Amino acid sequence: MTSTAFTPGEALSTALIALPGVYRPQADTLLLAEALTREDLGPRKEVLEIGTGTGALALHAADRGARVTAVDVAWPAIVTARLNALRRRVPLRVLHGDFAARTAGFRYDLVVANPPYVPAPSARLPSRGPERAWDAGPDGRGVIDRICARAPALLRPGGVLLMVHSGMCGAQETIDRLAAARLAAEVTARASVPWGPVLRSRRAWLEQQGLAAGTDEQEELVIIRAWYS
Repeated sequence: MTSTAFTPGEALSTALIALPGVYRPQADTLLLAEALTREDLGPRKEVLEIGTGTGALALHAADRGARVTAVDVAWPAIVTARLNALRRRVPLRVLHGDFAARTAGFRYDLVVANPPYVPAPSARLPSRGPERAWDAGPDGRGVIDRICARAPALLRPGGVLLMVHSGMCGAQETIDRLAAARLAAEVTARASVPWGPVLRSRRAWLEQQGLAAGTDEQEELVIIRAWYS
């Protein structure tokens, strides 16, 4: 397992455009990209990215020759990913909608996900606005749990899931849920990043929920890798 410290401004080195409201590559994107480089990819590999945003990770996989499908619920992200693929002249299949609905009946060699994972006071996930990219219910698991449940249906035999989320969401719970879905799973990387403006604005609430202490200034990110055992 690797452990890394990132600064807030670090991101993928490739220049990508992002329409207003689209999540730009940040430390979690970079951590997942590094994990992606350790996977076996090539022309015969089918890759799915859930919640593509700018398309950074999907393009990272496509650059290595994989056939990549990217899905997102937000139209600005869809347009952004398609534009970035055109600018990079990289083939990328970009689908709009809920990942479970749009991938029904398809299986992949690798599934990559940087889902919304920031704990939020509202149990209802936002349906519009930039918060859609990070707000994930009171425990931050509103989308994570759906991915855990859906993963076996998405993966081919020998397939791998790579997912990043905050330590606040409970890495062990993710591993346990994947194990219940008959997948082996482990934390393969951790990183410490300074709190951003969203977490800082929710400090009092996070402390009330027992998700943070008054002295916390760093957020732990984890990479979960799951596979058919």
